[in-house]
Amino acid sequence: MAHVARMLQNIGLPSFLSVSAVYIISQVLSSVRWRTLMLEKFPVMKLFSLYMIGAFFSTFLPGLIGGDAIRAYYLNKDAKKISATLASVFMDRYIGFVSLMLIGIVAYPFSLGSFSGSPYRWLMPGIFASFVLASIFFFGLQLGKRFRVMTEFYDYFSVLRRQKGTLASALASSIIIQFLNFFMVIILAWRMELQVSLLQLAVFLPIVVTISSLPISISGLGVREGAFVILLGLINIRPEAATSLSLSWFFSVFIGSLPGLVFYFSHEKDLKVDQP
Repeated sequence: MAHVARMLQNIGLPSFLSVSAVYIISQVLSSVRWRTLMLEKFPVMKLFSLYMIGAFFSTFLPGLIGGDAIRAYYLNKDAKKISATLASVFMDRYIGFVSLMLIGIVAYPFSLGSFSGSPYRWLMPGIFASFVLASIFFFGLQLGKRFRVMTEFYDYFSVLRRQKGTLASALASSIIIQFLNFFMVIILAWRMELQVSLLQLAVFLPIVVTISSLPISISGLGVREGAFVILLGLINIRPEAATSLSLSWFFSVFIGSLPGLVFYFSHEKDLKVDQP
């Protein structure tokens, strides 16, 4: 553990702040993407503030999607049609996963050498196939429509499905956002003098993010580090180095999410003013 702490210290505060700045930029782009997916438009700055609030609180919630519930909660206070607003939060997250899965599966054939016959080589195809099947069941067969609360969700999806340009724009921005996340890890790996290529991260990070999204631990801590150790171990990176890289990524995101605390107090103050 002392070795891990020393490696994190060697990265230096400027590098952490640089990566945090990239993270904030990705949040701005995510806010723009979210707005394109909404039937009822809100100012991008408002959506950005909600994104940052969600990002801050997600560091204290299980998995990586707890922040979605937070931003949906705050947006619902201003939304005219709650179901469509909740659906836009879901679709925003879903499009993000679509882009992540596409990047991972496209890069996979070019990264087979990194797995060297390991059984973990089936992780990316397995995750991709599971994602496709889940999407078919949810959107194609509309299994959720048996629940009355889901009816308006599917109405929203039907409207959005006809807006091909909107979906294409959201997907394109999502791919850019994902590469910004890869760039964050590349910067940290470079500072730690670790030999990790962008192509390898394009396969490894979709696996890491998917596993970390499961509500197993707070903000994916421990789960994410374990995945980093296993996957980076395939390219001969020591466990302590892989753990340090994972934790440095987490700390950078946490630093980048701190403005969310300021936005949170601002929103709470506004809510108190609006109350009679």
